[in-house]
Amino acid sequence: MPKVDIARIRKRKGSRYPAAHAAPCAKRERTPLGNAAGLYDFGVNQLRLPPGAWSSQRHWHDSEDEFIYVLSGEVILVTESGETLMRPGDCAGFPKNLEDGHHLINRGKTDAIVLEVGSRVRKDVTTYPDIDMMYDPKAGGYVRKNGK
Repeated sequence: MPKVDIARIRKRKGSRYPAAHAAPCAKRERTPLGNAAGLYDFGVNQLRLPPGAWSSQRHWHDSEDEFIYVLSGEVILVTESGETLMRPGDCAGFPKNLEDGHHLINRGKTDAIVLEVGSRVRKDVTTYPDIDMMYDPKAGGYVRKNGK
């Protein structure tokens, strides 16, 4: 496969969250590098977080591993343990089925760029511990924690 031309990849801005939970992620921008490279088993995204943006609502996956690597800027990693400042060269991993919700927030004054890597498991259920939401593919997508 030829070199991936990042400039030609269509970026995804915002999230697919229900409106009540979408605002903190409205300005995030993901460039799906893995898709452009033809990868199937795992995904790779370049995430751009402008000041004030969140990577996602705080979440954990029952069937997918995730890994992040900060390329530029600074972000705050928020987990059950609290907040951790992450700078270029810092990385973190989130094993599947570990009930430790996580997300990134850019509280800095410049854009942050983060490389995201994750497995692609179609049956994965994602739980959002801070809000009444989960993603369940068997239920058709985003639902309340009671499944409705």
